[in-house]
Order: sequence, then structure tokens, then C-alpha cells
Amino acid sequence: MNNKLDYSEHGYQIIQELGRNREGGRITWLASSLTTDQQVVIKQYAFAQIDSTWSGFNAYQREIEVLKGLNHAKIPKYLGAFPTSNGFCLVQEYIDAPSLAISRNFQPEQIKKIALKLLEIISYLQSRFPYIIHRDIKPENILVDAELNVYLIDFGFARIGSQEVSGSSVFVGTSGFIPPEQLLKPTAATDLYALGVTLICLLTGTQSNQVQNLMDEDDPYQIRFRHLLPQLSLRFLDWLEKMVQPRLKDRFENAQQALNALIPLDLTRCPQVKFSHQIQDFQATHLGEKVKQTITIENPIPDTLLEGHWEVAPHPHDPPHTSKSHPWISIIPRKFIGNYKKFDIEVNTSNLMADKLYKRQLVLHTNGEPETHTLTVKIQTAAIPIERRESKSYASLIWAFLTGEIATVTLIGVIPWILASHNIAFWNVPEIADGISGAGVFGTVGAIAGAVIGAVIGGIYDLVEQNKQTSKSSNSYSNDSWESTTTASFGGVVIVGVLGIIVGGVYGTIFSSSRPSDLVGIIGMSIGGIIVGGFGAFIVGGIAGLITGFISSVLIVTILKLINDWLSLLAAAFGISVGFGFVGGFFNLATILTLGITGIPLLYGQLYAPIKHHRLITKYRQSEKNLIKP
Repeated sequence: MNNKLDYSEHGYQIIQELGRNREGGRITWLASSLTTDQQVVIKQYAFAQIDSTWSGFNAYQREIEVLKGLNHAKIPKYLGAFPTSNGFCLVQEYIDAPSLAISRNFQPEQIKKIALKLLEIISYLQSRFPYIIHRDIKPENILVDAELNVYLIDFGFARIGSQEVSGSSVFVGTSGFIPPEQLLKPTAATDLYALGVTLICLLTGTQSNQVQNLMDEDDPYQIRFRHLLPQLSLRFLDWLEKMVQPRLKDRFENAQQALNALIPLDLTRCPQVKFSHQIQDFQATHLGEKVKQTITIENPIPDTLLEGHWEVAPHPHDPPHTSKSHPWISIIPRKFIGNYKKFDIEVNTSNLMADKLYKRQLVLHTNGEPETHTLTVKIQTAAIPIERRESKSYASLIWAFLTGEIATVTLIGVIPWILASHNIAFWNVPEIADGISGAGVFGTVGAIAGAVIGAVIGGIYDLVEQNKQTSKSSNSYSNDSWESTTTASFGGVVIVGVLGIIVGGVYGTIFSSSRPSDLVGIIGMSIGGIIVGGFGAFIVGGIAGLITGFISSVLIVTILKLINDWLSLLAAAFGISVGFGFVGGFFNLATILTLGITGIPLLYGQLYAPIKHHRLITKYRQSEKNLIKP
């Protein structure tokens, strides 16, 4: 406390000195009111110390009038003034907060809040009529408390519109914070330059008396600072650079415009998350399957490092789990640091219900903007195999049954009858009759062999064509089937013709009962047997080839098609047994055995399979009580 100063007659008691500006002839005191005990700030102006005249008092009187007209919570209130022997004293509200000139560690977002509040104060000054220009915004004239309340003080160089308020012919601001136009004609954008420099000082840790270190060598009004703030966002750096542009037309026009531009900006240069693709729906093909997808995340923002972690959002149907693990969804790696990363998302469906659609949310937490990304994944579980099995239609079973029956009756009933007819003599010539008989026997055998061979070839050909045309039903007989069957039948005719000519002629010559003894007779009989016997073999064997070729082709093609369908094979086998019954009689041991061996399994498959199917479904549905619900 200074004992030489006694302001008790004015109602104040000095507590301590707060600051001194010898060049401006000003000392700032902390004092208390003797009447209210309220702490105040007394600014003592001593004109004699700077060899000034009393005419300057009139300028400060106008400043007092300005302060009287201000009513803003963040501008210290004017409380009074009184003259002294060498000047006068200005009394204002005391704000218990340090100035920004005192070194403190502010986070970028805190500095943004400070900037927004200062712009609100400056906007208030500019909204008055006439507007007020502070002209000395700098860290020393800005008070900020622990709760980031911001106050603007020291209006000693302020100017009202075009009218001077203080003795600005001597002091018009602080070097480094003065834009070019302030010396001649300050405008609403003048204070923005000083505020921009103040913010740069805070962000770079530069003291007010070191601002010259940030100035361009060729242009002292151009501040170079971008290289010192690589962690800040480019959009904010653009905003700050516009605040300190030397040319008025390149700066914001007023505080409100600068305020509106700053509000949506983030100060820090945040990484961004760019997904390689959207996660596709998971589709399980069998129960208990583990399905997996890979997704890539990239950070396209330079000079930043992306880091984060994954978690599965809680769901009411999932068992209790932590953010680090989930009972059936895993993401590897869960935590990461890097600007390019691949992730494996695996879903274990072993504890999920069958044939259900599950929806869960994956949450990605990062240090980027925005901080969280939510992805919805859909998981379709596999169907119950026994439910998906298509029951065999009765039409297909009847078809298999009739095929087996007709083929059996034809092979062991009709063909033997044809074979028995070989003893019928078409002509009275013995060797020709024997030749035709030989042609009938061996020609029919040749027809059967040719038909079977042709049928197998035709069946395989038909299967190949059916695989190429998967749209056709497996239970329908297509044109390709008829084509292959017909081909097989006529193949049997051709084969039997060749075999009949050779075998029938040889048989008629060698085994004829009226074989001649001379060479001429033998040659003549052989030629006649080959010609007539071969013709007979072609006719008789051809008819047999057509019939057996068609039936055997149908049978073989059907069996090849249904080889994986045991129920259809049982129906075909049962048809064969019934065919044996028609030919050989139903009341013999062989027929009864074949009917029982083939019929009982067929009946079992038809009656018991649905019951077993129902029991399996019921059993599985009961087990679902312990599974996770969608």
C-alpha cells in the first residue's frame, strides 16, 4: 500500500498497486469503497509526468461519458471520477481475474470460447450509435477467470465513430496489434485485426512484446503463423488468417460477421473416417457357421493420426457383455492407431436361433470428427435343414414305380415271347427258316444289348444337358429326355441290324439241319442265310430294339437323375417287384420276398419320415429356449 496517496476524502482507500504505465502517465490501484466496502479499480492519470497539458483532461472527460453509456456485463462498470493535483482518477468496477498476458495453458476449444465471447463484446460496441472502436485490444486488456468469463478493459484509446475520445495523437494502440488503417481512419474491422493477433499469441505462446517475431520481413502488418499451428483445422486457420489481413477489404467487415463465421468451426484438425464400403448383410448357410467380412477404414486428412476402438452397442436380448468383448460378434482389431486399417468382423451363429434375422449396431469411437460412427449389421441365420428339405411329390414316386414295373414286364414278359416265336417258319426253305430263327435269337439279344448301351449313352447325354439347363425341373421329363431316349432306341435298331446280319447268317449256315455236303451248296446257303437271315434279324431285332431301347432308356435316365433320392429308388424297386409279380405270379416265394424287401422300406419312408421330421423340429424348437433371440 502507498501511504502517500490518500483518497479518503473521495471515499476510497488504496489497497495496492496493480500496474503502472509510465509512458502514458497512468497508475492503476486496487482500492476499497469506504461506504460500501466494495473493491474498485482507480486509474490515476498524471499528465505532468508526460509533459502534457490540461487540455487532455477534456478528452478523458469524453471517455468518461462513453463509459457511462456502456452497459455490458463483461465491461467493467464506470463508478465515478475525481480530479487530482496533477491529473484525475477514474473509478471502475474491479474484476478479480488475471489478464491473458499471464502465461496459462488453454486448450484450443477454450481459446475458441474466449474468441467467441470477445467478439460478442466487440459486436456490442459496434452495435451502439455511434459505434465504438476500442483500438487497444491485446492480451493485457483482456481478463479471463477460471470459469472462462471474459472481460474487456481499458478504453483509454477508444474512439466513437469519427470523434476522438482520448489523446490519440500520442497513443493509438500497441505495436504489433495495430492494423494499417488505425493511424488514419479506424473502422469496425480495426479491432478484429488486434483480436486476431491476440488469438495468435495465445495459440502460439507468443508474448505481446514478441509479436514482431511473427511479422513478415517484407510486410510488417502481415502475420505468419500457419507453420506454428499444424494441429489446427485448415478452416479455422483460414478464418484466423482473414482476421489479420492487412487490407480492409480482405478482412471481415465487422465483429458479428466474424462471430457467425467462427461458431461452426472446429479449432483442431481432426482426422476423418472414410469407410471402404458399407457392411453387407451377413448370410449363414448352415447352423453354427462363423461368417466374416472385412472392412477398411482410411483417414484422408494429412498431418493427423486416427485412433479409436470398436464396441457392439448393448441389446436387450444379448447376454451381459463389456465394451471390450461380445458373446457372438467380434471385431479384430478392436483398438487401433493408424490412418489405414483393415478390420475383420466375425459373427458366430452357434448360439443364434435358426432362420432368423438379427440386427445389431457397431459403434466406432475415434478422435476424429464426428467422434462416433454407428453401423447397423444384419445377420440372417441358416434355416433348419429338416425344415428346408422338400418332400418328394407323389407324382414323382408314381412315375418311378410305373417305370420300374413297365420295364420289368417288358424285359421278362414281352421279350421272351418274341424269342419264343423264332421257331415260326416264314418260308419252307429249311436253311432260310433256320437262318431266320438264328437271326431272331441272336438279333433279339443284339437288340437288347444295343438298346441298353444306347440308353446309357443317352442317359448320360441327358444329364449333361440337364446340368446346362438348371432352370428345368428335376422331376419333369424334358424334350432332351425324349430326344435321348429316341436316339437310344434307334441306336439299338442299328446295332441289332449289324449283329443280326452277321450272327443270323452264320447261325443259319452252320447249324442248318439241311446243310449241303458240297462247297457250292455251302456257299449258296451261307449267302442265302446272311441275306435272308440278316433281313429277318433286322426286322425282328429292330422291333425289339425300339421297345426295349425306349423302356430301358427311360429307366436308366430316371435312375441316373434320382440316384440321390432313396425314396424314389425304393418306389422304382417296388415297381420292379410288382412287375415280377405280374409275369411270374404273386403267390411264389421270390415275388413275396421282393415285394417285402422293397415295399416295407417304402412304406416306412412314407409313414415314419414325416413323424420323425415333426419330432426333430419339436426337439429343436425346445432347444431354442436357451438361444439368443433376434
